[in-house]
Amino acid sequence: MYLRACSRVVRDAGVLCTRPLVSARQGSASWFLTAGNAACSRGGRNGFIFTPACFITSEAFLNRLMKGKAAEADGSFYRLPASVPPDSGEQLSLLLRPPDQPDNSKVLKVAILGAPNAGKSTLTNQLLRTKVFAVSKKVHTTRARALGVLTEDDTQIILLDTPGLTTPSKVKRHQLEKSLLVDPWNTVKEADLMVVVVDVADRWMSRTLDFEVLKCLAQHPDIPAVLVLNKVDLVKLKDKLLESTVELTCGVVNGRRMRVRPVIKPLSAEKRPERDSELSLDEDIAGPEGSSEPKSTLNKEQLKALRSQQGWPHFKDVFMLSSLDKEDVETLKSYFMVAAKPGSWQYHSEVLTDQSPEEVCTNIIREKLLEYLPQEVPYSMTQAIELWYDGENGELEISVKLYAKKESHMSMVIGPAGQMVARIAREAGADLSQVYLRDVRLKLSVKLSK
Repeated sequence: MYLRACSRVVRDAGVLCTRPLVSARQGSASWFLTAGNAACSRGGRNGFIFTPACFITSEAFLNRLMKGKAAEADGSFYRLPASVPPDSGEQLSLLLRPPDQPDNSKVLKVAILGAPNAGKSTLTNQLLRTKVFAVSKKVHTTRARALGVLTEDDTQIILLDTPGLTTPSKVKRHQLEKSLLVDPWNTVKEADLMVVVVDVADRWMSRTLDFEVLKCLAQHPDIPAVLVLNKVDLVKLKDKLLESTVELTCGVVNGRRMRVRPVIKPLSAEKRPERDSELSLDEDIAGPEGSSEPKSTLNKEQLKALRSQQGWPHFKDVFMLSSLDKEDVETLKSYFMVAAKPGSWQYHSEVLTDQSPEEVCTNIIREKLLEYLPQEVPYSMTQAIELWYDGENGELEISVKLYAKKESHMSMVIGPAGQMVARIAREAGADLSQVYLRDVRLKLSVKLSK
């Protein structure tokens, strides 16, 4: 039924054809389409063979990727995932250590962008194979730019995980740091590749790029960009993924126009969400108040044109995946490895992130606060690390004090008989054990801030 539904969408697609790339599990939610001139393969009940795989891309990349797969099959060196030293001095020493790069080293800086809660940090963690960035269902879990380093063979991929692009009015409304207005924009300037992540399971955003993301793409047209449709496992009607792809790419991938037969929609079909008009054109041009970000290079006419756009017609490639699926993410990682260019590594191969162990700890605790506490409570809480030392049995002992603004907030954090704060400490400690590769005993206490 899934394949027949897909065939109806891509029938007579013209430049769209299907080719097998990787073996697909039954019921896989990810597809591979290539924008080439070859005719589609015929066969099956509907006259077309639709092979599930992982992305829309060009023939040139496919050839390079398959060569890389062949080399991997010959037995290339595989590097184990790195970890974060639990001692801040060791981490600083590691960050300052000269890179142990091989001959013919390659490097790629990837800026991962998207609206809040699109799944950027989850994707980054999967690429690193270690949970070093906080993940939550609530928006603005990531509060500052963080860096992850993936090193394999002769290639180093620097993943720039950014806060969700937002606006001054939303920063004020949610009492967020003003750095959230600046960090993503500064990150893009460093990147060799932009990855735009879209939550395709979000009924309001699955067919419309966030306006702040569009502005970022328009201001950096010289930096290649790829689109990642995330959370495809949550989309029940898989033919909607192709419709979303056409909307988000303006029907153009890698300079080639996609021709997809329109699907007849019922009268009850949802209307497109209107653009958030919180900011005037003058505010868009001026940039964040009090920030170091220069004024927008886009004039009023360009901004007005962007507001009428649903997507971006200059994406090189499109991926459809679930960031929770290791096989899907592995294909994206292979893409980065192929796209890397000759250059010097920036970090030693043992570096996993530029965050200090204390920053990793507080971020993971914030994740749990966001996960289990309602509404504005976790956003108003602050933390202070009181103790950090090695225990008698080699475990890492950490004591953190949480400060709440209201007594009602403090009661919610503690929970009945202290069950909530105990649960947060237990789960955060388990996550930190995976990051530091040591047993962690995390103790949390709650106090009313003055």
